Amino acid sequence: MAQLFSRSSNAFARTSIVLVLILVGTAITILLNTNRLKYTSDVEVAKQQPVPFSHKHHVTGIGLDCRYCHTSVEESSFANIPPVETCMTCHSQIWTESPLLEPIRESYRTDKPIEWVRIHDLPDFVYFDHSIHLSKGVGCQTCHGQVDQMPLMWKANTLNMEWCIECHRAPEKFVRPKEEVFNMTWQAVDDQGHNIQAVLGARLVKEYKINPSTDCSTCHR
Repeated sequence: MAQLFSRSSNAFARTSIVLVLILVGTAITILLNTNRLKYTSDVEVAKQQPVPFSHKHHVTGIGLDCRYCHTSVEESSFANIPPVETCMTCHSQIWTESPLLEPIRESYRTDKPIEWVRIHDLPDFVYFDHSIHLSKGVGCQTCHGQVDQMPLMWKANTLNMEWCIECHRAPEKFVRPKEEVFNMTWQAVDDQGHNIQAVLGARLVKEYKINPSTDCSTCHR
């Protein structure tokens, strides 16, 4: 009986198997790293809002503290979006005829909430508590970036699980004194300008009794 396949077919078959494995591995690697791309994570992508609220103007320009608008952030898991009454505290007196602020005035008149576009939106299966992080010395800037320099709000970090775990595994790299949590310009440097985060962080971890869990149930409840 004549041979159906030549000897070269064996080499071709082996090569095909290797190529398939490479293609499958490449595809899996791409899928696993898709959420790290800025295109999919929306990192550094400013979103259009009903009102172009500038944190840079209100924080750096005017000097407002984060807690003036986000009143529940120290006691609650949720950092509340301020109601229009908070905006109108000032804007009933200044910029009262500005076209940009008409949505604020309309919402105030009609009691219809403004539909803001969420920037930091964790999945429903993820639990995050702002209050516990603040009470342990994690600053707003650590997660949200230099908000005081953002004309429009954007994500500074991916908020992926691996990013969270990085802090839970080595909190000494990120914690700061509690009195500096809301200070957007604070840096861990001494009088000579040397970075002292390693020494300071290690001391604060002991002082604040920080022992973050990396168990799945901590965040996935």
